[in-house]
Amino acid sequence: MSRNLIKIGALCLVAAATTAAAAAGTSPAPQAAALTQAPIIMRLSNDEFRIAFGIHAAQCAGRACRGVIHYRVDWRTESGRRRSELKQVDYVVSPRANRTIAVDRAYFDTAEGRHTTEVVAVHVERITCTGA
Repeated sequence: MSRNLIKIGALCLVAAATTAAAAAGTSPAPQAAALTQAPIIMRLSNDEFRIAFGIHAAQCAGRACRGVIHYRVDWRTESGRRRSELKQVDYVVSPRANRTIAVDRAYFDTAEGRHTTEVVAVHVERITCTGA
């Protein structure tokens, strides 16, 4: 199965299900949960960040659901050394809502806060949703 990357600013979503459905001549199943926009990256200190995800889960309206966002963060040290980390953050959608946010706390450094690091990109690999 081929994978297409849909680039939205610093965000890449893997559209494998859409590609497979198009190849088979069928329409893809609607997503139970999707991002409302590209993740928001907030710097708190030299190496501490918060990464916020807005989640739209219309199929959860009237009942609660939960899931996990699996993502990869590319970051760089002051010296130019690049690193990549796989991370995940849980989310819960209230039964009285169809949107929520999930915020992950992250530290990116090679020397325990002695350097200023930069988040280069956040790539969402997969969003799971149960109960929808």
